[in-house]
Amino acid sequence: MQDLETLHREAMELVDHAALAHQRGDAEAILEFSRAAFAKEQAPADLVANQIDLEPTRSVLHRSAAVLALECSELREAERLIGRALAGNPPNDIADELRDLLLEEIYSQRQAIGR
Repeated sequence: MQDLETLHREAMELVDHAALAHQRGDAEAILEFSRAAFAKEQAPADLVANQIDLEPTRSVLHRSAAVLALECSELREAERLIGRALAGNPPNDIADELRDLLLEEIYSQRQAIGR
């Protein structure tokens, strides 16, 4: 469990760096930090993917990784993470957020780029 917490904390630190880059208007740094955060957050989500009994940690990690995937325009990866989270037993509020907000954002981004 410590490894999960460490990876998650490191991912959130990278998100903070991306936010600071956003304040500076540094688009290249935003993308760099966002991609690094996504990779760091995807790792713990992958580690708990088959541990259905580890809710809500499992679905929270998947939701967080999906949000970061969206920020990196990794739409297919965001869909995969959401599907995997929903295939478990997430709490109702997290399941609703995954279905409603995140999937809608994926569809919206797809429509915007014509896919």
